[in-house]
Amino acid sequence: MTFEEHVTRALDSIPPDLARRMENVAIVVEDENPDEPDLLGLFEGGGDYMPDKVTIYRLPLEADFPDPAELEREIRITVLHELGHYFGMDEDRLGRLGYE
Repeated sequence: MTFEEHVTRALDSIPPDLARRMENVAIVVEDENPDEPDLLGLFEGGGDYMPDKVTIYRLPLEADFPDPAELEREIRITVLHELGHYFGMDEDRLGRLGYE
C-alpha cells in the first residue's frame, strides 16, 4: 500500500457525520516540512478566502515507523490529530483522546 493510500484509508475511517461537516479543507501529502523536518503533520487555517489545509509529511513518518502496520497506525493518528485542529481541538484535548 502506498503512503497516499494509507492517508486515504485514514480519511475513510472518519465517521460520516464528521466527514459531512468538513468544508473547504485540503488534505495534502508532502515529503517534509522545510522549517521542521521532524514534523509529522500540520494544520493551517486558511482564513476568509482560502481553504484550510492539512499536510501529512511522508519522510518523517516513514523514518520513525518502518513497520508497515505501525506506519498505517501512525498515519491514521496524524491525520485525525490534524483534523482535530480543524474542528477546534487543542493539543491537550487531542492528547487526552490519544491523538498525540
